Amino acid sequence: MNLSEATWTEVRDADVDAALLPVGSTEQHGPHAPLGTDALTAAAVAEAAADEWTDADAGDSDDSDDSDDAGDRVAAGDLLVAPPVHVGVAEEHRAFDGTLWVSPDTFRAYVRETVESLAHHGIDRVVLVNGHGGNVEALAEVARRVSRDDATDAYAVSFTWFEAVGEHASRMGHGGPLETALLRHVAPDLVREDRIEEGRDGGSPRWGEWVRGVNLAHDSDEFTGNGVVGDPTGGTADLGETLLDRASEALCDVSRAIVERDR
Repeated sequence: MNLSEATWTEVRDADVDAALLPVGSTEQHGPHAPLGTDALTAAAVAEAAADEWTDADAGDSDDSDDSDDAGDRVAAGDLLVAPPVHVGVAEEHRAFDGTLWVSPDTFRAYVRETVESLAHHGIDRVVLVNGHGGNVEALAEVARRVSRDDATDAYAVSFTWFEAVGEHASRMGHGGPLETALLRHVAPDLVREDRIEEGRDGGSPRWGEWVRGVNLAHDSDEFTGNGVVGDPTGGTADLGETLLDRASEALCDVSRAIVERDR
């Protein structure tokens, strides 16, 4: 179920197991990929997971070695996909036009209060589906605070899609092969194909400026001329399909675990 497309009565009458809250950013992704890449990819993974979530599959927890300890909650309904959060913690990209950001405090408060709104309606299991590296620390803190707050009576975890794609995760970069691949699969019209090589040639092979394990660079323009890290030419649509399958499958597993878990 997509919350933005549903009516309030449909939400009231729905059997919702958990909510997926896509969280992204509006920031540069090189000359070839849109500013909204992080929110677009997070939402695509969330929608794919919701599509895969069936009553029969969700109710089958026999494959888990510790299923006997999962508590008395049993997944039997739908995953609700909430509207994406489009602006995140992205000041590191401030040198590039169009990038938007908020402070970590503002971001944490916004995400937390969104989760609390869902919990108010009885949707008390939430996965924060993240598509931006700069959000990781803040989202982990939000999930902890929500889950420890007895007044909220909710449980949340943070899930970053590009960390859940197996051996491909090491190729992440920024506007590089993974994001370009997923965009080519789910939103090909938004990829500027005539600027892919420009992205590769003006980018950096590595994120940051490292000395003895310390990153000396605070902003991305200190090490990449056009915002790209990695080689986007290797990001094929076929790879994007694989990434979506792996990330959505992992998201279903995480969702099932929090639904069946005691808080």
